[in-house]
Amino acid sequence: MFAIVWSAKDHKLYGLNASGRAGALMTRDALLARGHRTMPVESVEDVTVPGALSGWDALLHRFGTITLAQALQPAIGYAENGFPVTPIISQDWASEAARLARDDGARATFLVDGTRAPHAGEWFSNPDLARSFRLIAAQGPAALYGGELGQRVVTGVRQLGGYLTLDDLRGQRAEWVEPISVPFKGYRVWELPPNGQGVAALEMLRMLEPYDLRALGQNSAPYLHLLIEAKKLAFADAARYVGEPAAMQTPATALLDDRFVAARRALIDPHHAADRPDPGRALTASETIYLTAADSAGNMVSFINSLFDAFGSGVVVAGTGFALQDRGAGFTLDPGLPNTVAPGKRPFHTIIPAFVTKPDSQGGEQPWMSFGVMGGSMQPQGHVQVLLNLLVFGMDLQQAIDAPRFRHLDGRRVALEAPIGDSVRSALAALGHLMVDERAVAFGGAQAIIRLPRGYEAGSDPRKDGMAAGY
Repeated sequence: MFAIVWSAKDHKLYGLNASGRAGALMTRDALLARGHRTMPVESVEDVTVPGALSGWDALLHRFGTITLAQALQPAIGYAENGFPVTPIISQDWASEAARLARDDGARATFLVDGTRAPHAGEWFSNPDLARSFRLIAAQGPAALYGGELGQRVVTGVRQLGGYLTLDDLRGQRAEWVEPISVPFKGYRVWELPPNGQGVAALEMLRMLEPYDLRALGQNSAPYLHLLIEAKKLAFADAARYVGEPAAMQTPATALLDDRFVAARRALIDPHHAADRPDPGRALTASETIYLTAADSAGNMVSFINSLFDAFGSGVVVAGTGFALQDRGAGFTLDPGLPNTVAPGKRPFHTIIPAFVTKPDSQGGEQPWMSFGVMGGSMQPQGHVQVLLNLLVFGMDLQQAIDAPRFRHLDGRRVALEAPIGDSVRSALAALGHLMVDERAVAFGGAQAIIRLPRGYEAGSDPRKDGMAAGY
């Protein structure tokens, strides 16, 4: 779980990193000894310390108006009493039924009669999850981080071949961090520092800043080519330099340095798609929730929470009611990198909340937009595309989110959302891009809140002051 919070009282942004660390037994040698040459995926071997609960608790302690026990009550009610499953969730659930059936706990928890996903409109309940949340409500996060719930998780994970110990859970702490930012088109765009990929979005924006993007035309072939090539460079840098902050020899800010960005920008060929392998596994799945909220006091939060893959590892320790994430898959087995797997390290994360401020006349910053995009490695690409729609092409917020997107996968493989026409696809193919069937690709849902100026009246045009309309 990660968050960026604007505190109206402090007039300041706060960042929260609530990702968990690799267990004490998760070593490169242990994984190699089991025959792995790359990190396993969707496996109990990928389970790292669950960090989300520590983040929920930290947010509520610092900025909340209710207790953790109070915040859990609605979830307890839905888990105990059930809810009707929506059509999209039912469809996604069914696509994972075979994987859920392979784990005893997942099959008992998430498959009706142990055989199928619930149908659309069918009532689903999870009494085991209700009991776990009640225990946390009564005992606090310690129930998981060292208590009886944690012991149950550790025992179950170890029996299946995972690497967690109870001391790993006891050591979990959410970390308050300073967000990092770059100026762009009169605004300042904020992301969280590593171990996430937010720096890739900022590096892309820095590479794109000098271009006349508006003249190229929104979603034209030259425009999309430029963004795709910038993405390749930024992601290559993230794969090489980004990981657990304590293991990084190159600080994230160095990837945003003028000279470094200029040298990377110079590698963009306007006439040819770069043909080089993607530096890491294309992360196409994502079991992520992004949300943003604001209150009457002017506080805003950009919040993201994820299991990584659909149903995470696919492992449910019997009786707990929840799937364990598989964030360890974000490590690499390649030696000598900041993101090389090792005990106590936090893996590279794809989930990134974002925020935008606007300089004021006193030299400070005013909150402007809290936003995020879901979809694994789509997220930096989505952040940049939504921002350019707003700040370069003058779209309102709904238009900026709804506009069709590209998603670069790996090498020269690119997917385009269906509204982008054949002429653009042909022009990109002529530049060397390989068009991928977009029907199997996630382009990332999004949420955003824009803070409108004081005195704004419904029906007026907030863009006259550089503002986009909020929905």
